[in-house]
Amino acid sequence: MRQTNQTQVTEFLLLGLSDDQHTQQLLFILFLGVYLVTVLGNLLLIFLVQVDSQPHTPMYFFLWSLSLTDLCFSTNIVPQARALLSRKKVISFTHCAAQLLLFLIFGCTQRAHLAVMSYDQYVAICNTLHYPSIMTWRVCVQLAVGSWTSGILVSVVDNTFTLRLPYRGSNNIAHFFCEAPALLILASTDTRTSEMAIFFTGIVILLLLVSLILVSYGHIIVTVVRMKSAAGRLKAFSTCGSHLMGAIFSYGSSIVTYMTPKAFKEQEKLVSVFYAVVTPMLNPFIYSLRNKDVKGTL
Repeated sequence: MRQTNQTQVTEFLLLGLSDDQHTQQLLFILFLGVYLVTVLGNLLLIFLVQVDSQPHTPMYFFLWSLSLTDLCFSTNIVPQARALLSRKKVISFTHCAAQLLLFLIFGCTQRAHLAVMSYDQYVAICNTLHYPSIMTWRVCVQLAVGSWTSGILVSVVDNTFTLRLPYRGSNNIAHFFCEAPALLILASTDTRTSEMAIFFTGIVILLLLVSLILVSYGHIIVTVVRMKSAAGRLKAFSTCGSHLMGAIFSYGSSIVTYMTPKAFKEQEKLVSVFYAVVTPMLNPFIYSLRNKDVKGTL
């Protein structure tokens, strides 16, 4: 496990979230329960969209794609984390690189999907009459492909600037999975260039998508306020409010970690638990339980 200063690290030791055995057992049970709910919830939503011929609309298409992304995102992190928390804590450099690559692809794609879904809601509420002509299937596919493309591009950039660094010193990662800010601390060279690259991609992808979400929901709020029906306003605010809170939690936790990579400490690990473990479980409930069509299909 110990590496000399002249030898490239070939494996890492994930320290996890706690050194206490009882805490590790509690985390094992918690992670297992959250992961099972995540898998069941997202698979159920995917199944409902696939088997029912009625809900083939842009909203359902984006829900299906978001659920698929959440399922892959959680599966890339949680099973490995549960194993590390309970027994084996060693992860090879190759496995670590693959986990980081997939984590960024699915994570960035997930957040891009949330921005796309906010735009879909904006068109549905603010341009109801023109919705069918604006949100065509071609546009929906292009938006979905754009979401996945953005995730791949961000992943390639962040991985290139993280994994190109030499790791010849300590191999103890103070985290429960391989994440760029936690790895940069272990690099045996100056990491300012890599930090700036990650910071820049964070500005481009995170802040740009957050701006799209805020602008979309800003227009939605203005439109809803002008509604004459009090029941319609309450329903719209209830639905959009839950969606907006889900997006804020998801983006806020990512911004805290990736816009300040050098300050990766205990609080950042707890934030990572939220967006890497909890958010994929919450998304199916946030974006489906408020929808009467989804409940009717169920």
